[in-house]
This record gives sequence, structure tokens and C-alpha cells, in this order.
Amino acid sequence: MAESRNADIEGKGTGVALNFRQTEILELARAEGRVVVEDLAARFDVTLQTIRRDLSDLADAGHLDRVHGGAVLRTGVANIGYEARRRMNEGAKTAIARACAAAIPDNCSLILNLGTTTEAVARELLAHRNITVITNNMNVANILVANPGCEIVVAGGALRRTDGGLVGELTTQFFEQFKVDYAVIGVSALDRDGDLLDFDLAEVRVSKAIIQQSRRCFLVCDHSKLDRSAPARLASLSEITTLFTDQPLPGELMRKCEAWETGVQIAV
Repeated sequence: MAESRNADIEGKGTGVALNFRQTEILELARAEGRVVVEDLAARFDVTLQTIRRDLSDLADAGHLDRVHGGAVLRTGVANIGYEARRRMNEGAKTAIARACAAAIPDNCSLILNLGTTTEAVARELLAHRNITVITNNMNVANILVANPGCEIVVAGGALRRTDGGLVGELTTQFFEQFKVDYAVIGVSALDRDGDLLDFDLAEVRVSKAIIQQSRRCFLVCDHSKLDRSAPARLASLSEITTLFTDQPLPGELMRKCEAWETGVQIAV
């Protein structure tokens, strides 16, 4: 009964319901400032992956910031929802999006996937002409409605209400029907080995299909993604045509990109 009651508790100001375990995790973070994945898994007798999903949900709801091995209480920006997260690092995202959009010509086809930075790219495509955009991001579709020169194709799949994303096997199969000139993807984390990481395996499968079905793939992510960690490997930077970001990469990772012939463009 306790779990049932707590399942209806909403993160204040977010509209996202927290379950019993997530509510306790948040209370622990408030008391201690930091929570560790392994400790939480032992405390609640669940898998590490379950705890990582809980921490991801709490981060998405604006309560915590993910750090390597766990999460810390978000200070100063707590209790914010998706609309507010869209404004975080807004200047960097806008610069990245502008640089990425400049590399996309008129008269082409492209896929845009989930993420606030890909949504920023969509806003920078409003003046492009004769483009076809295929997306599993309802926010991207709504933005591009304002561009009369853009044909919009929306994927099927299960709607994720927290961010307007469509995910799942149906979405993966949908993208497998296309071969586009460009793909623009976001990512939850980027590690020092050059691996693109995410939390949601369903979203990872969709993104893998998107990369496979594009002739050129652009990754858009700001420098904060290098400070995050996630359990599911999506791809390597070696599979990316160009990374658009806002700060120089660590030296070793930059050398790997040069060896892979992956372009790196620093947006200013």
C-alpha cells in the first residue's frame, strides 16, 4: 500500500510521478548530498540497472545531477521540468545547433532524434528549403511546422510523455525503411574512450538504426556530456561524421577523433 500511495507522488513542479523507491532515493540525496549506485542497489535489493534508471528519471525530473557512479543533489535548479531543462546551457546549444544547421544544405533528407540540442537544430532549420525531416521527436515536428519548405515525417512508437519522444521496436522498424543524407543525434553521455552512452535501451536501439540508415551522421552535444555517465553503449565517435560541441575535447579523445577521421567542430 505504501508503494501504491507513493507512486502517485509527483515531483514538485515537474508533473512526473515518483515511485516509492525514487522518493526514498531523493530523501537520501537531500540528507547526504550524494547517492551511489552500488549502495542503493544493495539497500533496495535491486539491480544496478534499475537504480541507474531511477537516477536518470530523477535527473530528468530536475531533482538530481548524474555523476560518475551515482548522483548528487541539484542545487539552485531543483524541481524543474523538461521545459526548464531545455533552457539549460541554452547559449551553447544554440551555437552548436547553428553550426550543425550550417552544414546541412537545402534539398536534402535528414533524421532528427531525441534531445533538447536536436530541437535547437530544428529551430535553426526553419529557413532551409526543400528538406525532408524524419523524426521520433514530437517537439521537433512541432517546431518545423513553421517551415513551409520542410516535409515532416513522424515515426510511430510508444510516446514518452516526459520529453515527447517516440521509442520502441516499432520506432526502430520505422527508421529501417529509410536511407537519408544526414542524421542529427543527441546523446546522454560521451566518455573519454569516445563511446556514446545512454540510459534507455529502447532509445539506444532506435539511435543505432538512425546511424545505420544515414549517409552522414552528426552528433550534437555540449561539454557537460563529458562529465556524465550512462550504462548503455550506443555507438563510437568513429561512426560519426562530425561532432558539434562547444568546448575543445580532452587531448587524447581529440587524437582518437583524428585517427578515426571524425570531424570536430567547436561552435562559438
